[in-house]
Amino acid sequence: MTTGPRPQPPYLRIVSDIRARIESGQLRPGDRVPSTRQIIDEWGVAMATATKALATLRQLGLVHAVPGTGTIVSDSSTGHRRPTRHRRSTSQPPVTQERIVRTAIGIADREGRAAVSMRRIAAELGVGAMSLYRHVTDKDELIRLMADTAFGEAPLPEPGRRGWRARLEEIARLQWATYRRHPWLAPVALTSLAHPPVLSSGMAHVDWQIDALGGLGLPQHDILQIVVSLNGYVGGIAMSHALEHEYVLESGITMRQRHDTDEPVLRELLRSGRFPHLATATGGDIDLDALFEFGLQRQLDGIQNYLTRRPK
Repeated sequence: MTTGPRPQPPYLRIVSDIRARIESGQLRPGDRVPSTRQIIDEWGVAMATATKALATLRQLGLVHAVPGTGTIVSDSSTGHRRPTRHRRSTSQPPVTQERIVRTAIGIADREGRAAVSMRRIAAELGVGAMSLYRHVTDKDELIRLMADTAFGEAPLPEPGRRGWRARLEEIARLQWATYRRHPWLAPVALTSLAHPPVLSSGMAHVDWQIDALGGLGLPQHDILQIVVSLNGYVGGIAMSHALEHEYVLESGITMRQRHDTDEPVLRELLRSGRFPHLATATGGDIDLDALFEFGLQRQLDGIQNYLTRRPK
């Protein structure tokens, strides 16, 4: 009994179809490719299949995501090109660990952490992928170095003569700004609050915060718990930002578009009478930056209350 060739997985069929449109010129550089929702409707597949198809097209260098716009056809003139292997020109700077890490951060900032691969970085640098392993052991080390570098971009503030609250407020805002610049960072840096990844720049933040609480007569363990709790709050808001950014990259749908799609269902539920308190509380969008600021002040109020009421 003979068997024919195995059928092509649905996501690869979608990849082939969209790739053919690009190579035929039907879709030109800068054109939007079908979004996740359009792929679901056109090919009759599930969300996971549509998402995997777009991710594969990005890995092939055929498309890239533009937050707020969607996924568009790549063009070498934009700095997004298909991964190709070619020799490095003698005029190019040498490949170093710093260049590898900075290139990886740039890819992750534009297209998400999933787009980062040794092959993609090598293509951006114009070298063979295996040459990168002379400087970086593996992808896990690369991700750790990316996070360490991102956290260390902004110098820590000078302590000055300010009180503990002003100092903790300032560094919390510095961390939030870092997470905003690098949406992929929070899921890497916050794998565990109790056992975080070893990042020297992150350790410098914690050391600075411990110093800010020095001189208050607190046990060292309590100081560390305050610092970790506060950083957990900042990271929690950052994680929401990271998930929103990832959703936009993968689906090509903005959060506003998704909200508009869900709004009729939301209105119906609120009118049902099942959620009377929520129905009276809703009104206007929740801005993530405003939410961060509101929550930060309440966190600091809580620390202040603890310092006032703790047993002497």
